[in-house]
Amino acid sequence: MEKKWVKQVVGIDVAQNELVVCIGRMGEDLTPELYGSKTFKNTSKGFVSLLSWVGKMTVAGVSVRYVMEATGVYHESFAYFLADKGCSVSIVLPNRISNYFRTLEVKTVTDKTSSEAITLFGLERKLEDWQRPKPVYKRLRQLTREREQLIAERTMVKNQLHAEKAEAEPGSDSIKRMEKRIQLFNQQEKEIKSEIAAMSAKDPEVKAAVKLITSIPGIGVLTAVAILAETNGFDLIRNKRQLTSYAGLDVREKQSGTSVKGKPSISKRGNKYLRKALHMPSLSTIQHDERFKAIYARIIARNGIKMKALVAVQRRLLEMTYTIFKTGTPYDKNYFASVVQKN
Repeated sequence: MEKKWVKQVVGIDVAQNELVVCIGRMGEDLTPELYGSKTFKNTSKGFVSLLSWVGKMTVAGVSVRYVMEATGVYHESFAYFLADKGCSVSIVLPNRISNYFRTLEVKTVTDKTSSEAITLFGLERKLEDWQRPKPVYKRLRQLTREREQLIAERTMVKNQLHAEKAEAEPGSDSIKRMEKRIQLFNQQEKEIKSEIAAMSAKDPEVKAAVKLITSIPGIGVLTAVAILAETNGFDLIRNKRQLTSYAGLDVREKQSGTSVKGKPSISKRGNKYLRKALHMPSLSTIQHDERFKAIYARIIARNGIKMKALVAVQRRLLEMTYTIFKTGTPYDKNYFASVVQKN
């Protein structure tokens, strides 16, 4: 008797230049089976070839779900391609896959084993359909990242200018060129900030979200927009733990057997733009808000490491933006004082 298949999944490990694919299926006995793998170029032609190959490898009449990680921007073109073709697509946060991977008996992490883990994850879980991010979030992400890159370049030129002026015989022409570049960077940043402000004010959803998030001390419009843009309005986030892991602000411990080896540290495996966006606000909020000042002081008193305390504040700030966004309730600056009085 021919086995009846009830679920088919195509797991894709996405890289900048290639897509490593694994096909799996599950029968009525709920036993997963991996039976095909292949690598394709991460290009339009590669997308077409991949879809054709999947069509030949899968059983007609049983739905096929394509599952991949949210890997920066490299997965986006393929996700849009699949959506345009009417395919079922699920985009999963990387930390969910990495946590699942650790439960498997796999000693070596490769692109192939990663695609197999993604396929098994898709077969064993009930995943939601991916929805295209709102165009406004996509554009805001481009703008906030462009500004971040511009600031980094401007800082580098400023350092070069400082070094040139400190020389015994500075080059006047070099100094003029560097000063002109800095002026250009300043002008371009001004243009980007104006475009961000205009887009944020024009879209009612973004405008309301920014107003809520900026009620938190230390978080301004640019930080609020960066958080919303990098999370697509918290589209893939289901809880605070997922969010901190996505940002790479989750604490990891190096272990060997039953012993902890080395000091705990944040993973830094997540979205670096989220972490950068929270750095300056965390410095500001520990000076102007009693709640965050208390968190910072408590951790400093425990271990004396300022950076660890600052990271804890960043993590709490990010979690609070999510809570405020989901509840629609502005930040209560008097909350900490009222709790202290009650106690």
